Amino acid sequence: MIQKTIATSWPLLLGMGVLMLGVGLQATLLGVRGTLEGFPTPVIGIVMSCYYVGYLLGTLAAPRLVHKVGHIRVFAALAAIASAANLFQATFVAPWSWAAMRLLCGLAFAGIYVVAESWLNDRATSANRARLLAIYMVVLYIGLGSAQFLLTLANPRGTAPFMLVSALISLALVPIALSDQPTPTIVVPRRVRYRDLYRDSPYGVVAVAVAGILSSILFSIGPVYARLRGLDTTGIATYMAASIFAATATQYPIGALADRVDRRAVIAVVCAAGSAVALVITVIPDLPRGAFLALAAAFSALVLTVYSLAISHVNDRLEAAQIVSASSALLLLNGGAAIAGPTLASSLMGAYGHEAYFATLAALTGALALYGLWRRLRRRPVPPEHRGRLVSAQLNQ
Repeated sequence: MIQKTIATSWPLLLGMGVLMLGVGLQATLLGVRGTLEGFPTPVIGIVMSCYYVGYLLGTLAAPRLVHKVGHIRVFAALAAIASAANLFQATFVAPWSWAAMRLLCGLAFAGIYVVAESWLNDRATSANRARLLAIYMVVLYIGLGSAQFLLTLANPRGTAPFMLVSALISLALVPIALSDQPTPTIVVPRRVRYRDLYRDSPYGVVAVAVAGILSSILFSIGPVYARLRGLDTTGIATYMAASIFAATATQYPIGALADRVDRRAVIAVVCAAGSAVALVITVIPDLPRGAFLALAAAFSALVLTVYSLAISHVNDRLEAAQIVSASSALLLLNGGAAIAGPTLASSLMGAYGHEAYFATLAALTGALALYGLWRRLRRRPVPPEHRGRLVSAQLNQ
């Protein structure tokens, strides 16, 4: 029963929701503050990309830490590191210090995501994994979307927003540390090789990587794009919140559809539709504000489902002992690809203007859609009885 699963997972879901308030505010705050400080757009892109370098390190270290000391201790230690890193960013406002702390935050949050995913997979069954995944993603996106409006509570030039980020990350520990629910069973992890993952699901593996690039551009460079487009602080918060909240409405229905038909077809259609929306924004730069926000929200609502769909496709054949290792391997792939996102988008925007932002997103989603159609011609879909055995979720911030 999905209700029973949620009842045993609510401390994690609540903690992750609070954590996303801090994560979402941090990413937007750094982008806005960087432009206010006069940092060049490519420099901001490099700073934001450092998060994903740390992300790679975190995905490598987290499985061993979880196996050694348990889920709750790892969550608590990494949240404390991220909280301290944000205080350091408030004290030393310079690209080099932000880059170092951004890397540290990436390491911490990657480990937290590994903990969360393995925890949820331990609680889920083959009958409710897709729905639990959808609920998890909705919680994350509600937290991220709500965080955007926290930016309007204080001047981005001051230290107060950084203090708020630190406090929220620390508060995320409370429901998990005080919960009386049993923690997941720690099993000896079985190694998962990329060669095997790609052999079983080439499109799923490629989609995981592209999803990392897409999400890193949306979350890291989105505020910079909005600022260069001429939006004020409230406008930036509204733009980011609309984009993130829109994704909460599509997670469950698109996930349910992917449980019934070929997941590759769903990914391809979602990407094709997203590419069309991004092209409209690119070729019509003077859209009315309402139309622009609606189209930007529609794009995010579509493409922010790609990672979950791809993970569902890849993990259809995984076994219980592979849960933590597979989560780490796929997060590593996703995070490694995400390193390129902010640098790629910011460099193109520096060369061709802010219009290159959605042009880049359109090219990426269009290419993934075409590759998906080609893969469907090469291999039959996974039989329905083999779907849903394992599902993972992650949110690149």
